[in-house]
Amino acid sequence: MSLASSDQPLTQVHDAALLDLDGVVYVGADAVPGAVEAIEGARGDGLRIAYLTNNASRTAREVAQHLRDLGLTAEDTDVVTAAEAVAHLVADAVPEGAAVLLVGGEGLREPLERRGLRCVQSADDQPAAVVQGFHPDLAWRVLAEASYAIERGVPWFASNADLTIPTDRGIAPGNGSLIQAVSNATGQRPTVAGKPERALFDETVERVGAQRPLMVGDRFDTDIDGAVNAGIDSLAVLTGVGTLAGLLELEPGHRPTYVAHDVSGLLEPHPPVEVGDDAATCGDARAHVDDGTVALRSGEPASLEALRAVVALAWAWRDRSGSAPRLDGTLET
Repeated sequence: MSLASSDQPLTQVHDAALLDLDGVVYVGADAVPGAVEAIEGARGDGLRIAYLTNNASRTAREVAQHLRDLGLTAEDTDVVTAAEAVAHLVADAVPEGAAVLLVGGEGLREPLERRGLRCVQSADDQPAAVVQGFHPDLAWRVLAEASYAIERGVPWFASNADLTIPTDRGIAPGNGSLIQAVSNATGQRPTVAGKPERALFDETVERVGAQRPLMVGDRFDTDIDGAVNAGIDSLAVLTGVGTLAGLLELEPGHRPTYVAHDVSGLLEPHPPVEVGDDAATCGDARAHVDDGTVALRSGEPASLEALRAVVALAWAWRDRSGSAPRLDGTLET
């Protein structure tokens, strides 16, 4: 799979952008530089904006308020959390009004209760399911109660399985790391609703009524793989967890449709790349691979054209040689 191209901005190609939050729109409390202006510009071009997140620690209402505080136009219903998606899955799997063991915070409790489920805190409360989502204050005792219930055969659901989460101080353990602790104790794995599984994508696409959605994300293993699983196009950005080196290593079937340095890539055309045996050209940018190292020979390194040339050449090299090329030091991120 190679990069797709477009002679129009992506806002004219797609009818909705499904934006990941952590690492794309914001990191911690602060907006990613330029993200607010780019997203509002895309909205002004007529693109429907939805926000979907694997982070289940906050309610959709709280997330939407955070977005408004950053200067974005956002209704509560524009935000779809993995907690909402997993609540839908659980409600379909257990009797109406059933008790569920809550392993998470208010961001998970609210959508479960909205589905008519009753949240309990002990394995002795006879839960029909264990439901786990990220919360920064999750205690060992709560994980232990989940383990006791799962050992008794209670079905286990999780909002997402991200091993890490970006914060304003760096990368920290995510819900997947906490899931692993319970899995270590029980030998079981949960049914997951969040990216890269389809449930969160299906919930979001249905809500916005999109016919040509575009997923925009920074995590290749969740955002991009999830878009592939859901059969929709994707735009990978490099403002969060994903790096350029990691992007070059992606195998066919795990690659984004488009790449950009940040979410402003929505507002730009994505010109075609001409790829040869050891060089690739995109607009004024020319990349070259020599002895397994890819370097930029011409063009502005920060331009979209340079990024596209480097990525397309690296993927072609990887597909031929079986290994990703190294990055010239001037291109490392």
